[in-house]
Amino acid sequence: MNRILLVVMTLGLALTTCKSKKELAQSPYTADPAQSKVFTVPAKDTQLPPPEQVKQETPVTSSAPVSMRKEQVSFTRQEDKAENETNNFFVILGSFSQLDNAKNFRETLLNKGFTPIILHSETGYYRVCVNSYTYENDARTRVAQIRQTYPEYADSWLLIKE
Repeated sequence: MNRILLVVMTLGLALTTCKSKKELAQSPYTADPAQSKVFTVPAKDTQLPPPEQVKQETPVTSSAPVSMRKEQVSFTRQEDKAENETNNFFVILGSFSQLDNAKNFRETLLNKGFTPIILHSETGYYRVCVNSYTYENDARTRVAQIRQTYPEYADSWLLIKE
């Protein structure tokens, strides 16, 4: 009887203590997961009106929130440091754990007309930055401009140098 009671108590204890009570870390620089968007796809049998009946509207510029992070960063090239050392706001288009991947992305951005630099973050990631600014408002304007002009970089964000 004692053995059965011991086994039942052990199982009960194991089942109640295995639940994770961790909460997501909250930061003023990360987006609220409750605000995530859900998109639906129309069924295949949905009839679209002929092209001549479709009303042409000018696209509305969205004021989507800009993600921001505060980090300590160092410049990977001395020339970049000399030109951007006094700026505190950096527009980031890519983040990589390997320097070679960051360099490849930098080359891609060069071909698109950007002048990217690579920053090494305190977190160990290499951040590919396309612009840096002294004032936050200027940086936010540039992020909005990039998002509108280059939809493939809609996830661009701001890094604030500590």
